[in-house]
Order: sequence, then structure tokens, then C-alpha cells
Amino acid sequence: MKQFKRFAWLFLLLIPLLIVAGCGKSSSSDKTVKIGIMGSDEKIWKPIKKKLAKQGINLKLVTFTDYNQPNAALTNHEIDLNAFQHTYFMNTWNKAHKTNIVSIGKTVRAPLRLYSKKVKSVADIKKGDQITIPNDSTNEGRALHLLQSAGLIKVNNKVKLPTPKNITQNKLNLKITAVDAAQTPRSLSDATAAIVNNEFAAEAKLPNKECIYKEKLNKASIPYINVIATNKADKNNKTYKKIVKAYQSEATKKLIKKYYHGLSVPAW
Repeated sequence: MKQFKRFAWLFLLLIPLLIVAGCGKSSSSDKTVKIGIMGSDEKIWKPIKKKLAKQGINLKLVTFTDYNQPNAALTNHEIDLNAFQHTYFMNTWNKAHKTNIVSIGKTVRAPLRLYSKKVKSVADIKKGDQITIPNDSTNEGRALHLLQSAGLIKVNNKVKLPTPKNITQNKLNLKITAVDAAQTPRSLSDATAAIVNNEFAAEAKLPNKECIYKEKLNKASIPYINVIATNKADKNNKTYKKIVKAYQSEATKKLIKKYYHGLSVPAW
């Protein structure tokens, strides 16, 4: 009986040690990865987060409201990945900020769209009307090319990323105003039309019927495929590759179709 009691006390003393050891093992096997996304993409990423949890990956979604924050946060190691930008934007950012951000996987193609609450077609746009466009250099140039494609203006095609200064013909004397990309949906209350990026169109719940013109998906739009990005030093990280694989699934394709109704299309 005394020997039994001695073993019982010994077991009770070992329980806290066993618990600590067990907890330590669990925390070391869980990998926490922070990914920066735009708020409108949460509904796509939340199911992916659940799927990755089963693989021992704790994916934390960090939401941003404009395009200037996610790459700065990535470079400063405040996040590990981001998924908001197309390749052209990323390359332009790297050049301007001397950073080394690279793509590790494709996500979607999201054509720019020209929206209006005042006219029903491009042909209805009149002399002196105002059109707002995103003011970041990449999307500003892309927006001006879209307006040229719609037959509203002409730009100097020798300039890869034109600004309003590079407009060579503006027969309708349109007032083209550059604003923060996140503000383009709001500008529709004053402007005749606005070029809006997909995530902000989705966030503002702009209906397809208000889109009067959209960017064509062809070879010229390949640089505008959106990507999951990280710092170059981490491009071969095995955990990050699992996150890309989890995103590039049939389930995600269905979610993109369900929530974006053609505003974005899978690009992998």
C-alpha cells in the first residue's frame, strides 16, 4: 500500500511536466503566417484559413484599405505574405522603393471597369464630363489605356505608364481626375464615370449593370494577373507553398465565382 501511494504521488508530480511538454510540442508544430489582403477578399480567404488549420498552419488575415500599405508591411516583416497586387504593380513598387518582393503564385485576373450611375453607355458621355481614375502610378496608366480603348481619349503609346499629362487627344475635353483607388466608388456620386479596381467595386457592391466598359482579357493583360507575394529571401518557404496550393483549388474557384460574379476570374 505504501509503495502504491509513493507511485501515486510521483505520478501527480509528473502531470504538470507532461502538460507543459505536451503544450510545447503543440505550439512548435503550429506555424503562424500573416498574410495581408484587402478587406473585400476576407470571404475568399476565411475558408482557406480553416483548411490550413488542419495542416497545422495558423493563417492570420491582416486586412488593408489601400494599396500603399501591404508592400511596406511585407518589407518591414510585419506580415509574411500579401495577396492584393498584380505583377506590374509589384515590379513598379520594387523599382520605386528598392525592394525585393516576388510572386510565389497566381490568384486572379481582375479587369478594370468603367462604372457610371449617370449614363448607360460610353456613347452617352458628353463634353466636359468628369471621369475619376486611380491615382497610383500603375493603375493610373492602366486606366488611361482603358479610356483610350473605349475611344474616349488618346495617349502617347511610347509611354508605358502614362499620366494625364501624356494625353494627346481629348476631343470631349473630359475632366480626368486621379483620386485614391479606394475613393473611386464614392466619386460616382459626383463624377459622370469612374474607373474602379475589382476589390473596391466588390466592397462598394457596385452592380454589373453600372459597368459601361471593361478591360479586355488578352495577352496585354497578363502583367495584370494578381499574385501571392513575399520577400525574395522567403520565396522557397515550404509553408508558404502550402498556402499557395490551398488557394489554388477548385473550392476557391467556386468561391470566386460565387462572390465576384465575374468581376474576377481564376488565373492559375
